[in-house]
Amino acid sequence: MIKRAFTEHPASVGESYTQHMGMAFGFGAKMVTAGFACLLHGIFPFLFKCTGRNCIEELHNRMVTHRDKRNCAETMPAVEGVQKHLQAAE
Repeated sequence: MIKRAFTEHPASVGESYTQHMGMAFGFGAKMVTAGFACLLHGIFPFLFKCTGRNCIEELHNRMVTHRDKRNCAETMPAVEGVQKHLQAAE
């Protein structure tokens, strides 16, 4: 039962527990770094002008590229929302 709690979601996206942890850590580190850049941009508007947008686009592309089709219905609303937001920003 406990093992299933750690493996069910990673398996639903076609990853092992450790693969999923690596992907999640990578996404989290990228978001934290971009978040700090956005905070600095708020103070110094001439710095990191595109960092937040570039991070969102990169993570979106990575997630769509690596998304397992079995889990597509669960992730599709979030992906479509990001796509609409990115198109509106252009």
